[in-house]
Amino acid sequence: MTRETVRALAVSEEEAEQAVRASETRGMPLAELLALPAAVDLVTAGRAWGFGRTKSHELARAGEFPCPVRRIGNTYRVTRADLLRSLGIDPLQVLEIPQISAPGSSGVEAVA
Repeated sequence: MTRETVRALAVSEEEAEQAVRASETRGMPLAELLALPAAVDLVTAGRAWGFGRTKSHELARAGEFPCPVRRIGNTYRVTRADLLRSLGIDPLQVLEIPQISAPGSSGVEAVA
């Protein structure tokens, strides 16, 4: 994920820089965050915040995890949208990222 793509997601230049800094200082790069599935386990969500397994579970049990956590059976799950919002990334703007093709290609893929 390039800084230009991050800037396209943000409303202002300041928000873009904050998002880049946040993704660089936490445990998961922005490109990896944007590639997450619709729901992730608590350890993955905690890693996005820079927490380890134990800290993530402690916070979830205390109801203090930085985003909503759903308990399903004996496991915790976090939706991608809630995780992104808690990190200051608007999940709706993420959906609007234009696809950038490699230099020299037409941007259209042939389908067999």
